[in-house]
Amino acid sequence: MRCHASRQTIWRGIATFLMLMLLVPERPAQSQDDSTDISNVELCNGKDRTSAEPQIVGCTALIKAAVDSPKVLAIAYNNRGNAYTGMGQYDLAIQDYDEALKINTDYIKAFNNRGVAYQKKGDYDHAIQDFDAAIKLDPNYADAFANRAETYAKKGDYPSALKDFDEAISLQPTLTLVWNERCWTHALVGELQAALADCNEAIRLEPNAAAAFDSRGLTYLKLEQWEQAIADYNSALRIDPKLPSSLFGRGFAKLKTGDRSGGGDDIAAAQAAQQNIVAEFARYGLH
Repeated sequence: MRCHASRQTIWRGIATFLMLMLLVPERPAQSQDDSTDISNVELCNGKDRTSAEPQIVGCTALIKAAVDSPKVLAIAYNNRGNAYTGMGQYDLAIQDYDEALKINTDYIKAFNNRGVAYQKKGDYDHAIQDFDAAIKLDPNYADAFANRAETYAKKGDYPSALKDFDEAISLQPTLTLVWNERCWTHALVGELQAALADCNEAIRLEPNAAAAFDSRGLTYLKLEQWEQAIADYNSALRIDPKLPSSLFGRGFAKLKTGDRSGGGDDIAAAQAAQQNIVAEFARYGLH
């Protein structure tokens, strides 16, 4: 699977924090301590999106306060785990999800979120175990199917990935990211018309999704339709000018059309952004 700068914000993923609201009963009057508690709840819920640190501060304060409600405590650990995942501190995130699951053994989102952390860490087997647990608890949990599908794809198990992408789309047809990932997976296994259909739907749902144009560009490369590939990579790069896979893909297509100078420049820029980009495209059958 390719690595997108946008995907590093996702998650995944790839992408996005899955929050539960922490409920604080209304009081007729608020003392200074009451106001502080409410402020920590808001921070723990991600009110301040400037960075992950405010969320960690708020959740840590709630955890240290040893709140009486086990449900709130489990949510605080889960939300702090989400913040650590967003920072790339996956071991700390997993520790927090562990604590959340000790308190609430059926906490579906904690299983899913811990699976994301394991996936980002490269521990795909543990990630799949967690997604399995989330799906067992809620067979209609589209995000868990999508996350497990991406994990299977990263392992190279494309039939299992496609099966899970199908399930995620049937449960929640508006998940643009899933249409895009299924497009990419279809393209990798050579199901190019199915890939085009999926990418077209992803672009219809979100016309400014660079990843969807990037995936369709790859599909056109494999179809040897160089001009269409260049057009899609141009669209992707207008949205995300430093996307390595689009720079390389466009360079590859330009070389195929005889534009050696333009193709060489794009490929050099792609390699500067991602050193292993040539090997990555070679795995896709594009040498």
